[in-house]
Amino acid sequence: MSALVHLAQEEQNPLLPAIPEIVIGLLAFAIVFFFLAKKLLPNINKVLDERREAIEGGIAKAEEAQTEAQEVLEQYKAQLSEARHEAARLRQEAQEQGAALIAEMRAEGQRQREEIIAAGHTQIEADRKQAAQALRQDVGKLATDLAGKLVGESLEDSARQSRTIDRFLDELEEKAEATR
Repeated sequence: MSALVHLAQEEQNPLLPAIPEIVIGLLAFAIVFFFLAKKLLPNINKVLDERREAIEGGIAKAEEAQTEAQEVLEQYKAQLSEARHEAARLRQEAQEQGAALIAEMRAEGQRQREEIIAAGHTQIEADRKQAAQALRQDVGKLATDLAGKLVGESLEDSARQSRTIDRFLDELEEKAEATR
């Protein structure tokens, strides 16, 4: 009996399963392993490869996009720099044109001023001559009338009157120049 108890105890040992269970377990493991190795594992590897390719392609596309963006940024910077240079050039041209226009307007103003002054001098000279002529005639008339009253005879003879007036005025001018 002790052998039977011992056998019964051996069968009861949970660490040592029965041989049919080991065979069934190994068969089930082999079926699952075969199924995983032949069907599921290639599909998993295929999905992982596709994912890796997609990620690598995405990285390459991202690098391409970044390179393209950098090129576009450089182009924009160059265009901006060119636009700034063009604006500075246009501003310089406008300043030069403004300065030339101001100089031209000053020269035109100076020319017009000189013309006005010359016309004024000419007008003043003409007015002075006219006033002197009118004064001469008035003084001559008055002198003739006065001389006629003093002498007591009429000095109506125009030739004589003209000579007398001219002689009188010439004497006045000589005296005026001598006192200066």
